[in-house]
Amino acid sequence: MPVKLNLDKLDLQIIQEMMLTAEISYADLGKKLFVSGGTIHVRIKKLQEAGIVMGTKLNVDLKQLGYDVIAFIGIYLEKSSLYDQVAKELQKIPQIVRLNYTTGNYSIFAEIVCKDINQLRFVLHDELQKIKGIERTETFISLDESFNRNVQVYNG
Repeated sequence: MPVKLNLDKLDLQIIQEMMLTAEISYADLGKKLFVSGGTIHVRIKKLQEAGIVMGTKLNVDLKQLGYDVIAFIGIYLEKSSLYDQVAKELQKIPQIVRLNYTTGNYSIFAEIVCKDINQLRFVLHDELQKIKGIERTETFISLDESFNRNVQVYNG
């Protein structure tokens, strides 16, 4: 169970800096924030134990790896009470990279990354259609991603 932390200025600065450059060493981050690398290490460990920091990610240009199709799928459920069951099944589809339970027209909004249109068709036709509880879907293909960024947690 995550520990509830009261975040101070240093915690927010650490989070902000690591969201910008996760590969920065604790020593270099400490120098930048005028504290020791050991202090950074202890703070990161506390943030991880509290469930605030959940690892680091490598930012990759998916197009260069051959993933040419990004799409968003609005999913209508037969009943909203089926969300947990449907979400569990959707998590088994590796091309779905993000899933949100939403208000508005759709019960679920998913982001999907595929190598090509044929793979997208396979996921839509063969994978999604067999999940019980999905009434219908609406697909939006992304033509371009203008930007992708983290929220700014510290502005100092």
